[in-house]
Amino acid sequence: MSDTYVLILLCAVVTYIVRSGGYVLMSYFGTVNHRVEAGLNAVPIAVLSALVAPTVLNGEWPDAVALIFVCLLSLRLSMLPTIALGVVFLVLLRQYA
Repeated sequence: MSDTYVLILLCAVVTYIVRSGGYVLMSYFGTVNHRVEAGLNAVPIAVLSALVAPTVLNGEWPDAVALIFVCLLSLRLSMLPTIALGVVFLVLLRQYA
């Protein structure tokens, strides 16, 4: 097996252990405080913002326009159609811009 496949497998195992460990740890606490729950619910948005912000600030204008388009789509559609339409829109913008 090449080094790339070993690295991918190790990353998958570590990710599984970390995610499972979080569930096991939270199961010992029973119910959590509403503030902790609100903080945990904010984590995905914070991570997404951290991933998207450098692209928008340092990228081309099609990236920023596609991000605005996806944000507007996410208000009406579920996640899968939003991502699919956002990717298609970004590809079209990059192709013709």
